[in-house]
Amino acid sequence: MATNFTPEVEAYAKAEMTRQPLVLHKRDLAWVTQKICGIVEEPTPTWWWIAFLITASLSVLTVGGVAYLISTGVGVWGLNHPVGWAWDITNFVFWIGIGHAGTLISAILYLTRQKWRTAVNRASEAMTLFAVVCAGIFPGVHVGRIWMVWFLAPVPQANAIWPNFRSPLLWDVFAVSTYFTVSVLFWYVGLVPDLATLRDRAKTKLRKWIYGLLSLGWRGGNRQWRHYEMAYMILAGISTPLVLSVHSVVSFDFATSVIPGWHTTIFPPYFVAGAIFGGFAMVLTILLPFRAIYHLEDIVTVKHVEVMCKIILLTGTIVGYAYLMELFIAWYGANPNERYAFYNRALGPYWWAYWSMMFCNVIAPQFFWFKALRTNIVIVWVIVQFPNIGMWFERFVIIVTSIHRDYLPSSWGMFHPSITDILTFVGTFGIFLTLFLLFVRFLPMIAIAEVKAVLPQADPHHHAEEETHVHSSQK
Repeated sequence: MATNFTPEVEAYAKAEMTRQPLVLHKRDLAWVTQKICGIVEEPTPTWWWIAFLITASLSVLTVGGVAYLISTGVGVWGLNHPVGWAWDITNFVFWIGIGHAGTLISAILYLTRQKWRTAVNRASEAMTLFAVVCAGIFPGVHVGRIWMVWFLAPVPQANAIWPNFRSPLLWDVFAVSTYFTVSVLFWYVGLVPDLATLRDRAKTKLRKWIYGLLSLGWRGGNRQWRHYEMAYMILAGISTPLVLSVHSVVSFDFATSVIPGWHTTIFPPYFVAGAIFGGFAMVLTILLPFRAIYHLEDIVTVKHVEVMCKIILLTGTIVGYAYLMELFIAWYGANPNERYAFYNRALGPYWWAYWSMMFCNVIAPQFFWFKALRTNIVIVWVIVQFPNIGMWFERFVIIVTSIHRDYLPSSWGMFHPSITDILTFVGTFGIFLTLFLLFVRFLPMIAIAEVKAVLPQADPHHHAEEETHVHSSQK
């Protein structure tokens, strides 16, 4: 059938419709093993030691800030009346949100058979665990007497004080702890075949013993693979509702209250979309530098980066819609207190935080509509910094601007972070990056077995197709 298109247009359409390989330059199974295992097996590079010393020094700030807070009291933070929550809960929600992309990539995309996830899921899962570790610091010390935190657990004790199960703060404890536990299991189960590969390649007895212990006797037999895939599928199924439920429960900290600016039913889906949005931005922030340092361009391809940019664009647009709906609901509800809460956000003393949030989370991701920008690695890395900043501002705006002006002007106040607030938060980035550097140094940052599974050589008919192609070309 003849077409009216020019040859150039047809060639372009064909190139766009052709599915690009997930591993470029026709790399084989042996190359994948050597490339990824080489990152762990080669001598520690100088840049790694420099980066580790910097991040470890930063993490000392959090350790010192927490020690100072415990020994002195919560008053060393900038909290006051009426702002009883501020940077502590802001930072908690921020880090929990970052941890969502890892489980989404691992679980939901696995169940939907999205094969592109194989190159980025391992690093994303590790990022999830480290983000949850950073998140857990803030509510733990926010209670003031951290040695009494065990009262949150429903265990018999002498004072006969049981947790208040009607409090969303307690729901947080169960939701986040369950999320962390399942994420650790999911991450570790996926690591087992790769740990066995490192065990078999180990040159020293110590490394062979450590990786042998961690690989749980893996030999790669048919029965082991069958059980492995079943366990992985079950954990993916368990993790999927957790992606949706954990940040929904976190949003209940605000949505179940009666404070103007918080009391809204849009918070659960809005928080989940925002968490995925910020989480994917942080995945690209961390992954792209390591992609360049270790020359992983053939495994983490531009196509992978482009797909993640599209997800950021989608979720950023959902977040922008939620912002507009909040304004509409406040106006349509005709509640003067609710209207004033949003007027105060946009034009009050914290206007700079509100408009920073709007630009970073709504305007900046719109650049990803353009393919030329989505496929430029440097520009992508620059743009994703805006969602990272904007998602922190979002949590700050929701928390502080909703409570710093109470119903009576006599109850109005301003929050100003103390130096302890600032240093404790900055130190959590040191903890996060230190843990990630250790992960990259001692464990495979890309899932070897899963990447091999998407290669053409993994297809049992691969060699037959090659022979057919050779014979046809000879004819």
